Amino acid sequence: METLKKKILYSKETIDRRVKELADAISRDLEGKEVVLIAVLKGAFIFLADLARYLKVQHSVDFVRLASYGSGLVSPGKITVTKEIETDIEGKEVVIVEDIVDTGITMEFLRERLKKRAPASIRICTLLDKKHRREIAIDADYVGFDLDEGFVVGYGLDFDEKFRCLPDIYVIEE
Repeated sequence: METLKKKILYSKETIDRRVKELADAISRDLEGKEVVLIAVLKGAFIFLADLARYLKVQHSVDFVRLASYGSGLVSPGKITVTKEIETDIEGKEVVIVEDIVDTGITMEFLRERLKKRAPASIRICTLLDKKHRREIAIDADYVGFDLDEGFVVGYGLDFDEKFRCLPDIYVIEE
């Protein structure tokens, strides 16, 4: 694997504990409801798999793919939909599962897009939240970790399609 100067930010054990806590909170809030988890590909797939295993409510899973980063460290702000959801979400409780909420542009775009399909509600569950970088006021309902600074990789998060497979989350050092 390519060398990248990085330091561990969250261990796989810390991540696992937090994902279980998020699943417990979602399970309490949506008990007895029809739940659809919609993961944003590619970054959220590992988080989604772990979260789905820990949920205590019945749920279905779908995926959407939104491209916004390209191969750089900074989002260009333009969003392209490359895969739509296939599930009918009308009247259902939707939980968007995201790896990281940064500027809020992508999440607001997706939330508005999904609202047109008339779900009962839309909640956002993000593993990492970079509130200080918001350009659009949007809050996640479930947050794994607040992240101040840095570009992170591992546990599904990538840099130029590399490092997703790392079990821990690392911050790239300059």
